[in-house]
Amino acid sequence: MRMSREWAMPNKWTFQVPPIEAFVRRWLCGRDVIIDPFAGTSTFGTIRNDMADSGFDSVAWLRTLDIQADAVLLDPPYSPRQMSEAYKLAGLPIGMAGTQNARLYKACKDLLSPLLRPGGIALSFGWNSQGFGLDRGFALREILLVAHGGAHNDTICVAEEKIATQARLEAS
Repeated sequence: MRMSREWAMPNKWTFQVPPIEAFVRRWLCGRDVIIDPFAGTSTFGTIRNDMADSGFDSVAWLRTLDIQADAVLLDPPYSPRQMSEAYKLAGLPIGMAGTQNARLYKACKDLLSPLLRPGGIALSFGWNSQGFGLDRGFALREILLVAHGGAHNDTICVAEEKIATQARLEAS
């Protein structure tokens, strides 16, 4: 497992931060089917959802997919305020329950996990290093901390490899 730290100015669009962009490019190299439920302006995903364009929140959109991916990206809004702003921008209703980060992250990970092939890569971004985790059959490969200076929280980038299928997990 590799761990490193870089410094870069923050950006609303995570993948436009130079060390994060390099991290994503390195891990996605040679991967053809890439799911991104929070794409925004990013074109890294080959199957992308931008809530503002599609009108689908990430969970509803993920429920429509029936595909096997080589990689998945999880770059959701990091705070309840960011979640509320994203929903309002898309013209979607949002209540207190809808701004609960842990609930959204868990739902997305639970829906993305079976869509990823064994050996596939899951890249997660946020203010914690939780990632997809061993319980879902993932092994940690790299953590990149990107410090932004001042009072800004670091962006924590996690790369994991899917090492087990759901069937193997349930059998153990």
